[in-house]
Amino acid sequence: MSTGLSIMLIILALLVGLLVGFFGARKYMENYLRNNPPISEDMLRTMMMQMGQKPSDRKLHQMMQAMKAQARKAGK
Repeated sequence: MSTGLSIMLIILALLVGLLVGFFGARKYMENYLRNNPPISEDMLRTMMMQMGQKPSDRKLHQMMQAMKAQARKAGK
């Protein structure tokens, strides 16, 4: 094999590896964030209490469901 051909194959393999790695990591992070949202009911409760609201469990549950629905809608 000539040196030029082997260099081109190395560059091609590097580019393919970068693309596969990027899209694989992106898919993994999307699934991770969908299954483990960055905000929990406790965090939401704390934020509402800091804003001077007294959150009920029903209100917290509604807000979490709305956030999950919005995340699903944005993911499509």
